Amino acid sequence: MIRKCNMKKKYIYSQSGQILYDQIAKELPIIDYHCHLSPKQIYEDMPFDNIGSMWLGADHYKWRLMRAYGIDEEYITGNTSWKDKFFAYCKTIENCPNSPLYHWSHMELSMYFDTEMNISYDNAQMIWDKANEVISKKQLSPRKLISQSKVIYIATTDDITDDLEYHKLLQQDSEFMTRVMPTFRTDNVLLINRPDYVNYIEKLSGLADIKINDIDALCNAITKRLDFFVANGCKISDVGIQYTPNPDFTKESAQNAFMQALKGKNADKSDYEQFLGYMFVFLSGEYKKRNITQQIHTGVYRNANTRLYNSIGADCGCDMSNNPLDAVLFANLLDQMDKNNNLAKTIVYILNPSSYYQALTACGCFRDVIFGAAWWHMDHYEGIAANLKTVSSLSCLGSSMGMLTDSRSFLSYARHDYYRRILCSVVGSWVDADEYPIELAKNLIYNLCVGNASKRFLE
Repeated sequence: MIRKCNMKKKYIYSQSGQILYDQIAKELPIIDYHCHLSPKQIYEDMPFDNIGSMWLGADHYKWRLMRAYGIDEEYITGNTSWKDKFFAYCKTIENCPNSPLYHWSHMELSMYFDTEMNISYDNAQMIWDKANEVISKKQLSPRKLISQSKVIYIATTDDITDDLEYHKLLQQDSEFMTRVMPTFRTDNVLLINRPDYVNYIEKLSGLADIKINDIDALCNAITKRLDFFVANGCKISDVGIQYTPNPDFTKESAQNAFMQALKGKNADKSDYEQFLGYMFVFLSGEYKKRNITQQIHTGVYRNANTRLYNSIGADCGCDMSNNPLDAVLFANLLDQMDKNNNLAKTIVYILNPSSYYQALTACGCFRDVIFGAAWWHMDHYEGIAANLKTVSSLSCLGSSMGMLTDSRSFLSYARHDYYRRILCSVVGSWVDADEYPIELAKNLIYNLCVGNASKRFLE
């Protein structure tokens, strides 16, 4: 017997939560202010071939889960057919209750493929046939999925050397109503011990038309690129490196680290961390001048599996939660940014939940430093609920920017609905307990779903 997965009331566990979801959250548009979608794919808008490529083509969340189940790499990133990979994923999912991917994948089937079938190996052929029939009939493509999901704003993640060609083309396209804007991502310019760093600086030097021979020239080149991004609609920056900036830096030590990098040598740990501290503070000041919101992703350790990194590359599903945050160093870094009134609007994401209290109380010492949504390995039901409850206990929940996909998949807008259901359930439980009036709850739900992000990124 084919059992169905009815999504109508999933993940809402309070009476008022159902009211809040049905009356407020359910039909709101989406502002996806941090994702890894390709602007080239959005512009070219090529229809998809099958659900296998849609689900597994670039989604390292799914790759990671399949490895955890023991699926051979050939059925994950190898050369087997998309159908074989899809069947392997279905076999994985049937063994992963309570995984967010179990939840998301069923939501995606319901939202985009008009089916409520439970995902299992036994049902894989029927799901494959049904989903591919929908893809073919509707000619599903990136833009159609974006429009169907009611997405009105997308901020992609773009290296500072990107020419933004496809962003420009999208902004000239009057037929596509969703705004697609770049994000100024600084990881590559800060990772000075990378083997190809000298080549990267040569590229940056050429684009900025500045000879980069010291740290001042580097900062001038970065500023020039930032102005180019701003001219093309950028309102957000991002950084997500695994190394810790030292707020007790000197410019001399930062310069020494950078000069070593220009010679193709690795900077020592102390100088490198001081270089990062110097650059973080410099960048925050430049963002503040231009009303850019900076996103800081921290608590991550990247590329833990050397063999997979060497064979597949970065973003293959081998990043992990890092050690607990050094809260004093983090607060001192924010303080260095703030000392000369150069602390930009900031969203902080932490990948280690044991650091929530330290990070949240540090953020609360400074104006408009917001704690971000549950990130990556924590955007499951319990993680999102815990994030909402902890933020509400230690800070101001009403200032949150709400959910983001942080994804490379055009189907991942189901995650916004997932967040909204959990948000309504949590806030609804306070309403049910007579701890918060439903009139205020409705305003709160609207603002966290779309209102706050709209004011910051669309106005």
